[in-house]
Amino acid sequence: MSDKSSSLGPLAGAHLSKLAEAIANLSPSELIWASGYLFGLAQGAGGVAAVAGSAPVTTAQTTGSLTILVGTQTGNAKGVAESIKAKAEARGLPVSLVVMNDYKPKQLKKETHVLVVTSTYGEGEPPEAAVDLHGQLKAGKIGKLDGVQFGVLGLGDSSYEFFCQTAKDFDAFLEKAGATRLQDVATLDVDYRDAADAWANTFLDKLASALTVAAPAVAGTSGAVAAGHSAYDKFNPFTATLSTNQKITGRDSTKDIRHFEINLEGSGITYQPGDALGVWFDNDAAVVAEILALTGLTGDEQISVSAKTVSLRDALTTHFELTRSHAGFITGLAEISDNADLKALAADKDATRKLAANAQIVDVLKRYPTKLTAEQLSGLLRALSPRMYSIASSQSEVEEEVHLTVGVVRYPQEDGTVRSGGTSSFLADRVLEGGEVRVFVEHNDNFRLPADSNTPVIMVGPGTGIAPFRAFIQERDAQGAEGKNWLFFGNPHFTQDFLYQVEWQKYVKSGLLTKIDLAFSRDQAEKIYVQDKLKAKGAEVWHWLQDGAHFYVCGDANRMAKDVHEALVNIVAEHGGKNAEEAEEYVNELRRAKRYQRDVY
Repeated sequence: MSDKSSSLGPLAGAHLSKLAEAIANLSPSELIWASGYLFGLAQGAGGVAAVAGSAPVTTAQTTGSLTILVGTQTGNAKGVAESIKAKAEARGLPVSLVVMNDYKPKQLKKETHVLVVTSTYGEGEPPEAAVDLHGQLKAGKIGKLDGVQFGVLGLGDSSYEFFCQTAKDFDAFLEKAGATRLQDVATLDVDYRDAADAWANTFLDKLASALTVAAPAVAGTSGAVAAGHSAYDKFNPFTATLSTNQKITGRDSTKDIRHFEINLEGSGITYQPGDALGVWFDNDAAVVAEILALTGLTGDEQISVSAKTVSLRDALTTHFELTRSHAGFITGLAEISDNADLKALAADKDATRKLAANAQIVDVLKRYPTKLTAEQLSGLLRALSPRMYSIASSQSEVEEEVHLTVGVVRYPQEDGTVRSGGTSSFLADRVLEGGEVRVFVEHNDNFRLPADSNTPVIMVGPGTGIAPFRAFIQERDAQGAEGKNWLFFGNPHFTQDFLYQVEWQKYVKSGLLTKIDLAFSRDQAEKIYVQDKLKAKGAEVWHWLQDGAHFYVCGDANRMAKDVHEALVNIVAEHGGKNAEEAEEYVNELRRAKRYQRDVY
């Protein structure tokens, strides 16, 4: 038997066992905080454990501090920012973290060091939380930022044309305002975890040199799980049970929309209306087999994935992204392939991007068959990412369940085959009722019901955008809320696509749903959408806004949400007697006051 204690330093035996027991259930951020805490004790910073919630104990003065500003849509940016905050605290650096829509832009002038962590969505647009700060910096409204040092970390998806555009924008805006760049902007792809860690470590090294570093902080609540959050997250999902899979569109509908109910019993997971559920999935075995055949592989080949040796078939099923292609796959395949057409395509960035956006991995290989080794194939693929869905239920009503409203993605190919979306087809077709699904909650504090239940709300949610508003109305029902509720919903046909029709009728009958306006676009010669219904009721919408109503939008970002925003600005201009600039500023003030919130994708 070898003597392991020698490799573990001075700690061994009973002390080591107690330490292992104490840290067994800590999250990565808590472990980072704990390491700083123990280092602080070793340096004499406090001597005894401080009570949770007490002020951090430090032993030196600093010449500045770090403010981390977060622009997040799905929660990934916030997760990275929280990890960096924990790292900074472990080093004893004074640090605070603020989501951008909780931050007053003029405060930037008072900062010494700023780190922007942001995602990008749509056509290079800032996430909802970042819209105001982004706009004010872009317009130069904040003024000169001489003396401020900054860094920017961006998360994105390189298969999109405007990859990490918001991060690039912030980097340019801050420099133009006179701030000094501490480190080059990070533009990180979907598999960002290791790269974000490495960039953050380098950034904090530079920051530590710029500040008079205090001893690591002792105590505080930085590592604690916030109230209402659970131990399960993106990297540690809960294995739940799919209890209901119900199609809620008609037989003749052009859409296949499902209502899913997932049992969270035993997880301790809690969520609020407005939160999202992350769902991990396995790729379709038929698609995996097709990819193996097209590349001349058996699937039995052994490869290394996350420091583990697994079969290629298993890796393709559970680890790699197959339903979303990306430009790097096409250009990488072209370098390996002898196909002249593929090489010509890969040399054209626009053509490459277009193919990546419209074809899955298997379709690219089908068009350009290429014999590959297992290592070549795995080297071209990106890690699988979970999909996020707006939660369609309130825990006040469904308790240890969570409900989703999911449109199953299916689209025909030129050869007659039908491709399907990764998660939507996994839930609809490949997980039986009673089967297992790995999930986690992503909390979204940027899409919340008003704190005062007497406040009126206007909800605009066409298609599957109805999901969070089902949760909203269930919550308001459970609260006995007195505030008025107005729903705008749209879909192609009344008879086929009126999602949760019986429930909405029940809420109208009870008086909880004060008003409902429906836009079934294909039920008449002229197409009618939710934005048209909004404009038609503009005077009353303006009256509700004047009475303090909160305005919510959920659904498609690229078309619907933009059209609804334009309609809202026009309503304010027409019925509020404002010019275009004044109307836009009024809507921006609604956003700053969190009275205009969007959950768009």
